[in-house]
Amino acid sequence: MIPQITVNYVAVLVAAIVSMVLGALWYSPVLFGKQWMKLSNIDPKKMPEMKKKAKTSYALNFVAVLVMAYVLAHTVQYAQAATVFEGVQAGFWVWLGFIATVLLGSVLWEGKPWKLYLLNAAHYFVSLVVMGVILTLWA
Repeated sequence: MIPQITVNYVAVLVAAIVSMVLGALWYSPVLFGKQWMKLSNIDPKKMPEMKKKAKTSYALNFVAVLVMAYVLAHTVQYAQAATVFEGVQAGFWVWLGFIATVLLGSVLWEGKPWKLYLLNAAHYFVSLVVMGVILTLWA
């Protein structure tokens, strides 16, 4: 029988917001934005057009990140994580089992560059580990 889980919705919201901020920084010119654009074959001249659609993309991505944080909150609770290290572990195992493996398909089947895989996988790794810590400490 699956145990009843009490989710701290404020922690889920905060974890999702922090993840979005991390993503905005990660893919900005300050960190890896230029490399990401080059590896993704995105023409810098098309950025103004892409920015027009950005509100919808950000909104949909935020919903996806909320779902990710909500599911990770369940994982943290099931694992009975109570320390920072246990929160890191929860984020790591979710990343390894579901993100690193699924993203690998983009290299194997779509011919995406390994560097792009590593850049994206590292982003999700950092994001899930940070969310795991937040959700553990606020559980």
